[in-house]
Amino acid sequence: MIEGSGKNELGPIKIIPQCIIILYLLMPYQSGIAQTTGHGYQPEQYTCYKATEKLNIDGLLDEADWGKAIPTKPFVDIEGEKRPLPWYETRVQMLWDEEYFYIAAELEEENIWATYSQHDAVIYQENNFEVFIDPDGDTHNYYELEINALGTVWDLLLTQPYRDGGLAINGWDISGLKKGVHLSGTLNDPADTDRKWSVELAIPWKAVTRQRPEEGDIWRVNFSRVEWRIEEENGNYQKTVDPSTGKPFPENNWVWSPQGVVAMHQPETWGFVQFTETRAGEKPVAFRQNAEDEIKWQLRQVYYAERKHKKQYGQYTSQLSELGLKGPFFQQLLILADEHIFVARARSEDHFLYIREDGRVWKEPVP
Repeated sequence: MIEGSGKNELGPIKIIPQCIIILYLLMPYQSGIAQTTGHGYQPEQYTCYKATEKLNIDGLLDEADWGKAIPTKPFVDIEGEKRPLPWYETRVQMLWDEEYFYIAAELEEENIWATYSQHDAVIYQENNFEVFIDPDGDTHNYYELEINALGTVWDLLLTQPYRDGGLAINGWDISGLKKGVHLSGTLNDPADTDRKWSVELAIPWKAVTRQRPEEGDIWRVNFSRVEWRIEEENGNYQKTVDPSTGKPFPENNWVWSPQGVVAMHQPETWGFVQFTETRAGEKPVAFRQNAEDEIKWQLRQVYYAERKHKKQYGQYTSQLSELGLKGPFFQQLLILADEHIFVARARSEDHFLYIREDGRVWKEPVP
């Protein structure tokens, strides 16, 4: 929890041109604030243990360490509890070592279907599995990897979320990626009933971060599964057409940590993965949430409210009453904003935390 003395203890402020918001943290964090989608903020949590040996990346998941790694909860709809549960089960496991972040997924499936075979094809137009990684949790410069049952990969670097004008750098590749896919069934054969397909990935640390995680480090991570309604025609699969529109039914988006809306590019609501040096199967390690993440979520409410105000009135506002934010935490806001930008700042025990109009969050030591 964050406590304050009632004085201005924020110290010197680095001025960012044109405006600034000074956010005083004088009251304890109040959990349970819902984001603007109406979906409660409850990201999934996962403790990632260290592998005891090198893993053979073939998709079989038959190493002893995978038997010790705890599976996630079954995936749910991307919108959360407002939508029905998926009809196929999907779970993920994670491990790590000095070189790789290991990810394994098992996707229950009666009709294994994939035809895209070219690297960086838009494979979510068919069934696939997707990985999203934001190592520093600032919602900028994060990574996306998609893979289908053929083992075809599409990997992307996102400069920032699309909502904030982000660019998808399609030419970026996960150098040194290892991948394996195993089918418990037959590919593209409507004549039989399949059971599942499995994915195994080894993502080199050097491809996504300058330094591998240390004990207790937390990354923002999420996983998604795109599932289309398909049917057989002339011995092949095709998307099922909605007779009311004449077009294929929309895809289903099933995820580990729900977003509340049909939008995976919302990194602030991805799950938390905490890394531990403890070996898989050695002893349980409890997940310990970083208190600064609570502050970041409060700052995110300012971002949501300012975006809404900008959309409605064409500018940001310096008036808290116009943002609709209520409660002791937000009553401490002092806002100076102009038409184009804003910055919010909060204080944890030994850092200043910031958020700005493009959604990026960061921290700096208290002088």
